[in-house]
Amino acid sequence: MNSTQAVADLAALAHEHRLAAFRLLIATGPAGLPAGLIADRLHLPPSSLTFHLQQLLAAGLVSQRRVSRQIIYQANFDAMNRLLVYLSENCCGRSDAPAFCQPAAQLESSS
Repeated sequence: MNSTQAVADLAALAHEHRLAAFRLLIATGPAGLPAGLIADRLHLPPSSLTFHLQQLLAAGLVSQRRVSRQIIYQANFDAMNRLLVYLSENCCGRSDAPAFCQPAAQLESSS
């Protein structure tokens, strides 16, 4: 990941509704959720949610698929992990980092 992509990802997450939607999709897992259910759970009008989901989609943090008449959104776990590794490598990735600061190593070992 480069800094341009990291900034795009962070910018997409830098709104309370987008962050809430992304966290909901992370918690839901790979199956994802229909847009209407996301709107209901976050108490957002569907038109507002669509705008926010499109921002996450443009950054590559979520994907969408059509199932019949529904659009299912799901978190892009690879993109999330790349962002977390990028942040932790640049903040705590040194070999001499304190023991409490090893998130990059933990993410890489769990992949």
